[in-house]
Amino acid sequence: MPRPRNTEARREQIIDGLLAVMGERGYERATVAAIARAAALSPGLIHYHFTSKRAILLALVEQLVARFEARRDALLRRAGNDPKDRIDAFVSAYLARGAGEDPAVVAAWVVVGAEATRQPEVRAIYRRAIAARLDALTDLLRARLRQRGRSGRGAKRLAAGVIAAIEGAYQLAAAAPELLPAGYAAPAVRQMIEGATERAPPR
Repeated sequence: MPRPRNTEARREQIIDGLLAVMGERGYERATVAAIARAAALSPGLIHYHFTSKRAILLALVEQLVARFEARRDALLRRAGNDPKDRIDAFVSAYLARGAGEDPAVVAAWVVVGAEATRQPEVRAIYRRAIAARLDALTDLLRARLRQRGRSGRGAKRLAAGVIAAIEGAYQLAAAAPELLPAGYAAPAVRQMIEGATERAPPR
């Protein structure tokens, strides 16, 4: 693997090293030596670019959030203005198989969720990301409910259920993928949304 010369590229290499190790071992067992091996760098270079393993983790969490948001924003741009299409794009961004799908990223996000219960700095980034997703999806759902002539009062509750389903799908994909039908998550969540939209009270 060629070794990048500039600092930013080296930092990316180290973050990718943690991503690779964390998906296999979790965060606690992701030693600096293991990260260095995965990044094809010396442990000394790891310490040169990051003050601690936690600093690498925080950089990785920010990067994961940015990756998810970039995929979501690209799909939303292509979806146009129809509320149903935009909800489908949102769900696809987080759950659909195919282009942009990365099991290592999903596994790492599950670990991040666990670390968010223990590390306040990780929790702050995680909460900010989930809050942004919840707000964005609530707005999309309100538009869809209005389109169907339904009340938008339950949009935030439905959005919370969808976000919980996404996070649960990640957990299952990381911990027990062989037990689940291939590609089940996105269609199931879309069906859940449409069913809830149909049952919502009229305006």
